[in-house]
Amino acid sequence: MVDATRLHADSLVWDAHSCLPLRGDVNLGVLERHRRAGVNHVSINVGMDFNPLAQVIRTLAGFRHQIAQHPEQFVLGTDLAAIEAARAASRLSIAFDLEGSMMLEDDLAMVGLYRDLGVRQMHLAYNRNNSVSAGCHDEDRGLTAFGREVVREVQARGILLDLSHSGVRASLEIVEQASRPVVFSHANAHHLTPHARNARDEQIDAVAATGGVIGITGVSLFLGDPAAGTEAMIRHIEYVADRVGWQHVGLGLDFNFLDGVDDRPAEFDARRWWPDGNGYGPGMHFATPEQLPEITAGLVARGWPADAIQGVLGENFRRVAARAWGSPTP
Repeated sequence: MVDATRLHADSLVWDAHSCLPLRGDVNLGVLERHRRAGVNHVSINVGMDFNPLAQVIRTLAGFRHQIAQHPEQFVLGTDLAAIEAARAASRLSIAFDLEGSMMLEDDLAMVGLYRDLGVRQMHLAYNRNNSVSAGCHDEDRGLTAFGREVVREVQARGILLDLSHSGVRASLEIVEQASRPVVFSHANAHHLTPHARNARDEQIDAVAATGGVIGITGVSLFLGDPAAGTEAMIRHIEYVADRVGWQHVGLGLDFNFLDGVDDRPAEFDARRWWPDGNGYGPGMHFATPEQLPEITAGLVARGWPADAIQGVLGENFRRVAARAWGSPTP
């Protein structure tokens, strides 16, 4: 049998989405938990649709400053060469993602600016509708005309399009417009856990058809397990793998570091963004970085071959990044 501990240590481990408070002064040192769990690259959220532009930019500035100030710990992982260099030096590679598109302020030129600042992954809506796309907790009107322009611009600029938090119709229309792979960075199988944030079979099929990846997430609400246990994550991994192949499965923990630190903007309305009746609340739990080696061990115990496990751990997201980030339009 494959040695799970050795396999995990020898594998590229890629967390497609986790969260820090959206304040540039929070200590990135908490990400040491990721590195100790064997993670080589993590995408960190720097803004959602309800965050003002000034907050998004200040968060980016603060995170970039800390990465630059601590080269012994971190590398700004905005291309595959940087990610491999970080891995070779036992440092954590970090890139950024946006959850929504309101921070574009309806200006396509902002897409290129965010890429220059290290954003490599982007949703078009966060739960609610905006001028670009429909969210998963709103009337699913699909993409707007401007949204189709945004899809083209995001992909042309070498940013990975992320369907998490999008409406079903909107996500399928994004796939229709896409010329490069798209992903769910952090969502689970709706068939196993019916929740608006999870991916339905038709969405899973559509993402796989682009060459993309569904990043299984560790949020208890979307796992259907109040404890956010490793077995529940493996159940969703296996469902997606059985449906579309292990080449289209990855990991996006959505772990919330320093949960409880106040980073909400003035007049924030939680019930608008996380509507009643959808299970959001203080009882939610999150799978931790320390569970990642447990996922490797669990897949080994189920007889998964080493190459398939390495695909789920990170090689599948590396493949997608190579296609999505490569050769952006100047």
